[in-house]
Formats: sequence, C-alpha cells, structure tokens
Amino acid sequence: MALEGTQPVDLARHPSGIVPTLQNIVSTVNMDCRLELKTIALHARNAEYNPKRFAAVIMRIRDPKTTALIFASGKMVCTGAKSEQQSKLAARKYARIIQKLGFPAQFKDFKIQNIVGSCDVKFPIRLEGLAYAHGHFSSYEPECQDQR
Repeated sequence: MALEGTQPVDLARHPSGIVPTLQNIVSTVNMDCRLELKTIALHARNAEYNPKRFAAVIMRIRDPKTTALIFASGKMVCTGAKSEQQSKLAARKYARIIQKLGFPAQFKDFKIQNIVGSCDVKFPIRLEGLAYAHGHFSSYEPECQDQR
C-alpha cells in the first residue's frame, strides 16, 4: 500500500498503512556563554532584535529552513526543522554563526523538546467524544478555534 506522492509503506512496521509526516521539530541547546544580543543583531544576517517586544534575537537560516531564538544566557531554541537530524544541523549552524561573531559559544545539552507530526487517518475524528473518553489527558474547546 502506498500513500499519495510517497514511498510504499512497510506494513510490517506500520500495519495500519498510516505513517505520520513530521511537520516541526523544536530543540534546545546551551552555548554555555553570555551573549550580547545587540551585537549579534547588528552583525548577523537575518537577525532581528526588539528587546521591548521579546528578550531574544530571532535569527533565520534557509537550509535547513529554521528559526532560532537566541537568549543572552546563551540558551537557544531552534524551530521549524522537518527531522531530528535537520534540527541538530540547524542548531550547529546557529552556534557557528555566534562563534564567528567572536563569542566563545559551545554546543552543549542539545535536546529535542517537541515533535509535531500529522497524518490522514482516513476517517472523521469525533473530537468531542475523544476529549470525553480521555478527559484526563485532553481538553476540547470548540469556541477557541480559528474563525477564518
């Protein structure tokens, strides 16, 4: 069995024939040094810093297409990668940019914090019933959905 536009599904590993597609990986890393955010924002490409709005430099790279939040403490959050390997590569690239700006950045405690995946389960999902059956682990607020 094959999903549209994808490779054949290994039914031994995925008996349902449904394989989630990774959409976003969030990771963190500690560069283990204090950072001067204003200096980073002024000298790095694709970096924005507005301390009145948010206490981190927001930096983007194209490959892998990701965004990093870089804090003065030396901690960094990397979002947008489509695989764990891409997330680690992107985090390393951001750390390298910081090193090239003259900071003694290291690459410590890399950790995947969150993985978002999606798939077509080929049937309607009754959200209210799901939330009711698993109330300890979920909440369902239909009024809060996006009104587009």
